[in-house]
Amino acid sequence: MAALKLGRSAKRPRLGFCAKVSLVVFLGLISVIIWFTSSSPSSAVFSRRDSFDDIEQEELRERVPLVRREPASRASRTPNVTSPASSAAETARKQPPAREEHRDEERQRKTDGKKVLASGEGVKWGKDRDEKAAAAGKENAESKQEGKGEEEEETEEGGVKKADMEIEEVTGVEGGFDADLEEGVDVNAEEESEADETTDKKAKKVKKKKLGPLFDPRARYSWKSCGARKGPNHIPCVDLEDAGSGKFQGHRHHERRCPRAPPMCLVPLPSSGYRPPVSWPESRSKIFYGNVAHPKLSAYIKAHSWLKLAGDYLVFPLNESIFQGGVAQYLDFIDEMVPDIEWGKSIRIVLDIGSSDASFGSALLEKEVLVLSIGLMDDETDLAQLSLERGFPAVVSKLGTRRLPFPSGVFDAIHCGECSLPWHSSGGKLLLEMNRILRPGGYFIMSSKHRDIEGEEGMSALIASICWNILAHKNDEESDLGVKVYQRPSSNDIYELRRRNNPPLCKENEKQDAAWYTPITACLHTNPASIEQRGTDWPEEWPKRLEIFPEWFSDSQEKLIADAEHWKAVVNKSYLGGMGIDWSKVRNVMDMKAIYGGIAAALASQKVWVMNVVPVHAPNTLPVIFERGLLGIYHDWCEPFSTYPRSYDLLHADHLFARLKNRCKQPVSIVVEMDRILRPGGWVIIRDKSEILDSLEEIMRTLHWEIRMTYNQAKEGIVCAQKTAWRP
Repeated sequence: MAALKLGRSAKRPRLGFCAKVSLVVFLGLISVIIWFTSSSPSSAVFSRRDSFDDIEQEELRERVPLVRREPASRASRTPNVTSPASSAAETARKQPPAREEHRDEERQRKTDGKKVLASGEGVKWGKDRDEKAAAAGKENAESKQEGKGEEEEETEEGGVKKADMEIEEVTGVEGGFDADLEEGVDVNAEEESEADETTDKKAKKVKKKKLGPLFDPRARYSWKSCGARKGPNHIPCVDLEDAGSGKFQGHRHHERRCPRAPPMCLVPLPSSGYRPPVSWPESRSKIFYGNVAHPKLSAYIKAHSWLKLAGDYLVFPLNESIFQGGVAQYLDFIDEMVPDIEWGKSIRIVLDIGSSDASFGSALLEKEVLVLSIGLMDDETDLAQLSLERGFPAVVSKLGTRRLPFPSGVFDAIHCGECSLPWHSSGGKLLLEMNRILRPGGYFIMSSKHRDIEGEEGMSALIASICWNILAHKNDEESDLGVKVYQRPSSNDIYELRRRNNPPLCKENEKQDAAWYTPITACLHTNPASIEQRGTDWPEEWPKRLEIFPEWFSDSQEKLIADAEHWKAVVNKSYLGGMGIDWSKVRNVMDMKAIYGGIAAALASQKVWVMNVVPVHAPNTLPVIFERGLLGIYHDWCEPFSTYPRSYDLLHADHLFARLKNRCKQPVSIVVEMDRILRPGGWVIIRDKSEILDSLEEIMRTLHWEIRMTYNQAKEGIVCAQKTAWRP
């Protein structure tokens, strides 16, 4: 034991410095060898490219993008939409084809795109001239190759019905063009992304992003009715969520306010049953009352003689209107006051504030004047719905604290019949808004019954402060109305003569065309001064203004001409006769993504009117549409449109869904909105990418819409469908 204790207490020899260094180096080499042998090839820092086929593939994608790619959209949750696991879709991934196949496909696309068969059908191609979508095209190259094999198999097996028509490549001055790629006033910031950065760090991030499909191809949709609480006349952003029929009728927002989650239910049909509307022009004098009936309208009919119930019809006697003595006598009185007003020639586009019986617009329609009625949100009688049912243009809006969704200086005249609006209150903001949207030199016509001395004094002071000319002021004994006609000045010289700078002139950087949720500013918009600016000259007389383009648009006239010729060929050779649409039953038409109003111009000879909707994220081409003598409005399709259910007979959407891929949380809600504003028996024509149209067809079938025609070529396609009267 003594020896053991002695051994434990003995001192151990110390390692030398060289021995310690050798031990550390030895352990380091062992760890490096273990790391190299255990790491997989995919985790290596550098990898060698075996071939350049995928580079060729990416170059082709950059040369032939049809719609600008955008960042990946955020995933949205829809209560009534279910999707399977994404792993099932991954197993169906296909290998990219060889380089030669891509070259053959490119040559074939260019050849087929220039063919025009007898039908003259065309799908508008947009070529990315500035190559801003190059980087975004790389991130989507893999996903597009996945669907290529499936699309080819579908065509070979006859899964896609083909019409007797060809897709045409439309070229402008130097190749194709797409106005969405041009610089606009209200272009979304997403579209100004720095796609041209080519650093390795950026490239790695782009590769990680994968642009998913607009609609989940494996989603299943089950629809529910909105129920009685919302009612058959529900307008989501106007009515409160419980604003239906009965005791809930009349609960409306003070300003446009949309629900947080987009509506995913289907608006029910009227309880008395819905009947196909009376065809034009018979609908000018009568409509089916059951299509628009509600309690407050019934009480309104009993109190007014200019509309009567006759069996199932609501009748509008031709010799009677809201104006005593008739609307014809009312217009004659205005003509006597101001003989310079040339209805249907210099005066083509008119805004009617406060839709009543639409008699004003009906009478001017015979003079080739388009009158857009603004149904005010506080009008719980819904007279604007009667106008739409009769076949007259109308929208629902609010004259309050926000600008109307129109550009500046576009209306030739503004009319407010039996007007009781407080124009002089709140610093005269309402009248300043009229000054913004009225064309320089345009007319403001106002008639009223009640003579409020204080109100008239305030109005007179306001008119003087904004330098409007008082052309006439007379009392019409027949209609018992006091009629006043004002004119906006056409030059800025008169503003320098004002004694007081109140209201002040708007700043130079004030965006006059910004009109989507934009507050009304208490300032006076001046007139354009240089000839290059829009509004310096009055447009040509109608119908010359439809084809003769203004000088301020000279830089883009060739594009406009190409667009007009394209849509004229499509409408005449395809839409009017190649899709089976009964145009005798079509009156109210909407172009959901208008650019220059090509569809409306091509349909000008038909007995229809077209609402040209310019999305707020797209270039600001709406002033061009008004300049041509056509109607239009701004709108964001991620929200419901400001109109009543069952308002339109035909909806047209040209590459609308591809543009909204990254903007809307639930893109399927756009289809729900289309179902709301489209009449049973109405038609839709959708032109878009084939991958989007395939999903849209499935959604339409769940809505029990009838697919009348589909056609696909070169990953572009067209679908024509008809809505039925089915409700869940």
